[in-house]
Amino acid sequence: MAEAALGERILVVGPSWVGDMVMAQSLFKTLKARLPDAYIGVVAPAWSRPILERMEEVDEVAPLEVGHGEFGWTTRRRLAAELRGRFDRALVLPRSWKSALVPFLARIPHRTGFTGEQRYGLLNDRRRLDKSILDQTVKRFVALGLSAGEAEQGDFVVPRPELRRDTANLQRLHETLGLSTRPAIAMMPGAEYGPAKQWPLSYFHELARALVAEGYEVRVLGGPKDAAAGDAIAKDLTGVHNLCGRTRLGDAVDLLADCRQAVTNDSGLMHVAAAAGTRVQAIYGSSSPDYTPPLTGDANIHYLALECSPCFERTCPLGHTNCLNHLPPERLLSAIRG
Repeated sequence: MAEAALGERILVVGPSWVGDMVMAQSLFKTLKARLPDAYIGVVAPAWSRPILERMEEVDEVAPLEVGHGEFGWTTRRRLAAELRGRFDRALVLPRSWKSALVPFLARIPHRTGFTGEQRYGLLNDRRRLDKSILDQTVKRFVALGLSAGEAEQGDFVVPRPELRRDTANLQRLHETLGLSTRPAIAMMPGAEYGPAKQWPLSYFHELARALVAEGYEVRVLGGPKDAAAGDAIAKDLTGVHNLCGRTRLGDAVDLLADCRQAVTNDSGLMHVAAAAGTRVQAIYGSSSPDYTPPLTGDANIHYLALECSPCFERTCPLGHTNCLNHLPPERLLSAIRG
């Protein structure tokens, strides 16, 4: 990614989750629309590079090799030294104290972020987060790229993420993974947050069986942790490919763009599918589609809005997970046919 010769140089400290990183592209698009000559660098976990490289607006990725919950003082200080003197402004998307360290140590003159965890010395443009106005994660990201007055109005445009496709890579994947030329449906059974966001595997399996009978190929996508779930979905079914742990994050963009639709929990891959231009069948349990919706105009939301929903818990506090168990496979099959 070549550096621009002119324009403001903006460093964005990105989030640590796949879905949030996809939604951050709405901020990058906003910045480029307003400042076409701006140079955008993103401090991000190394795993997110394949996603960021599919965003036309990102000029540089500065990997931060720090795990979830790890402070990583030495690593942050080293990265800050590499970035010192190179950026005019920093936008800090996470609200943690440690996330604001790199821009501060890099001596970036203007550092913007929401108030949180006593970051008074680290940020010099602290914004108050009004959750009644900025009621979605993506709106909060975009708001940090606007003036404080404009952000407080809450009526700004939120551009949708769009991830670039790699047709040569898709062709390679078709060959190496043994995929067919039949119309494909993706299934994403994982949700890193916890089981209260995961539609039953037996439902995925039943839906996969019905789709194969109708002539579809089914591709189950996820990380290595989802491999057992993929096996359960594909069990005794031909035409179902368990690709969990067999592909990279960048590959998922191309595989999803190649699918007619995607059936997915509220997960990072749901946002990847939306940004890849795939029609999304989004299943919500403990979380809310009002807070983290798929950013696309081509999505069906499957959400029962029970009295106990959304609870935002990792596991069902009532022990029944009716918000998901009462969403039958027939409902999803009908939506796919429609």
